[in-house]
Amino acid sequence: MPEWSAIQVSAPLALAVVATLGYLVGRWRNRAEDPALRSRRELRRARSVACEMERIARVIRKNLSRHHASLARFKRRVDQLAAEQQDAAWRELCREANEVLTPTLRLASQIDAAYNQIRDQSVALAAVSEGRMDPLTGLANRRGLEETLGAQFALAERYEDCFSLVLVELQPPESPAEPKYRKRHDRLLRRAAAVLDESVRETDLAGRFSDEDFVFLILLPRTPLEGARVLAARVQNRIRQECGCSVAIGVAGAIDGDTPASLLARAEAALSQARVASGDQICIHTGQSVECVFDTGPSAQPA
Repeated sequence: MPEWSAIQVSAPLALAVVATLGYLVGRWRNRAEDPALRSRRELRRARSVACEMERIARVIRKNLSRHHASLARFKRRVDQLAAEQQDAAWRELCREANEVLTPTLRLASQIDAAYNQIRDQSVALAAVSEGRMDPLTGLANRRGLEETLGAQFALAERYEDCFSLVLVELQPPESPAEPKYRKRHDRLLRRAAAVLDESVRETDLAGRFSDEDFVFLILLPRTPLEGARVLAARVQNRIRQECGCSVAIGVAGAIDGDTPASLLARAEAALSQARVASGDQICIHTGQSVECVFDTGPSAQPA
């Protein structure tokens, strides 16, 4: 079987190892205010990453084994045809060379895809390492969100993947002047964070967008605008029911020529419109304009 270094898989695996070390160090040095909840969340994410990397390695091993057998047969055939020294033998050799070339090109494509997948998993592990996690909610903090968003842009440019952002702003019923507001504030943020974490896929990233406000950001890889709208509606209904507050949501999808700043600006413009509309609304930036989604949720206000 070919050496791993020969197919240049060592670089992405090194990225995964570095991210894993960062994750372990972060777990040792950082402490959440709700250790049980955070441990379950991190364990679920780490288990998902481990399973995905195991799957990637299994696929590569299987394809390398199959390709190695094909190369061995080809080599034996070359030796046999060289001994026969016939013109027909060389035509047969060309045909068999083409049969070897096709899976070789396919394997090269699979290795390239594996690099992309391993990088995705490295980013997922890095998102829970020290300095990238909000201590109150256990979700990614602003730094973790921005770094992951930058990496997502690099992947999208290389592989032409679509992705979307969802900005979620809670509208707490009480004012900051009320007694025990801070404790209720923290409790609401933790509960909303748990709802977001339970609502997204393992490949998505939810984080706290602002340390001062009730704003969260969800990054949805490989998700078009319509898929982001469906998630936004699900999140809005769950937060209404489980947290007892209104929710304004802004949605935007990456388009050609975007930068992290321009995509965030469109998501914030959609959130601003949702806030102005009723404070309990979903608005989507289409790339040209902001459109508000007709709301049929339990807290919907009549037109």
